[in-house]
Amino acid sequence: MQFDDDANLDTSEVQDQRGSRLPGGRATIGGGLAGLLALVLGLFFGTDQFGLSSDGSGTPATSVSSAAQVQQQCRTGSDANSKDDCRIVAVVNSVQDFWRQEFARRNARYSGASTVFFTNRVSTACGAATSAVGPFYCPGDRKVYLDLGFFDELRTKFGSSGGPFAQAYVVAHEYGHHVQNLMGTLSRSQDGRTGQNSNAVKVELQADCYAGVWAHGATRTPDESTGRPLITSLTDADIRDGLDAAAAVGDDRIQERFQGRVTPESWTHGSAQQRQQWFYQGYKTGDMGRCNTFG
Repeated sequence: MQFDDDANLDTSEVQDQRGSRLPGGRATIGGGLAGLLALVLGLFFGTDQFGLSSDGSGTPATSVSSAAQVQQQCRTGSDANSKDDCRIVAVVNSVQDFWRQEFARRNARYSGASTVFFTNRVSTACGAATSAVGPFYCPGDRKVYLDLGFFDELRTKFGSSGGPFAQAYVVAHEYGHHVQNLMGTLSRSQDGRTGQNSNAVKVELQADCYAGVWAHGATRTPDESTGRPLITSLTDADIRDGLDAAAAVGDDRIQERFQGRVTPESWTHGSAQQRQQWFYQGYKTGDMGRCNTFG
């Protein structure tokens, strides 16, 4: 995955809260084994399904040096090609450029969502969360939350091959939830049911499909600053990395790895095969209308 070196990155779409303190509140999911079990039960790419309790503390206090890090270091596509956090900024820009233009093509308006970088724990409108829950989207404040350390865990704990596009898939999936929220379909996952045919699984698979739709159009979506696509190339190897990441976080793979058995009745995100299938469906067709996992 390569970015246009001369493109200007829009850092206003990312809030860098790394190194901030969470005043007053406490996260209800801890690290270590408890956090790992939370991942098994609630991973991957949660919406508001982690049983988090709101602490009412609002946005955590952030140090100026931390908040300014992305703005100072991530200015152009060249930075995205050389720095991990700048790459995520560029992916966020590309994903939102795509959906903004896709909604406009459908005579609708896309309302943007910020991505929040955090370390260890964060306060959200959905409650206090720790890194143990993995990346997630909070519909309460319409933000994507991401501890960048997760990408190492995706490779070392969950067996993904990794790679830049595996990271892009993660981000695009979360923005798939934002699209669902704007369209009114995200709430279908909140009926409390689990299992391979549950609405929870169907919502997650649709977000995978939406991630694939973005990937299909990423190299053809003009960036507002240049009129040229921000992402200049996606290779077959990139797509394989995305598919591998999708499989690594399938419910069956996670349960087998951490429980030693597969229990389909408790699935919340879908099997490895399902997640690959729906991501590829979106990538192959480039049509969000082909992402009806509820049909």
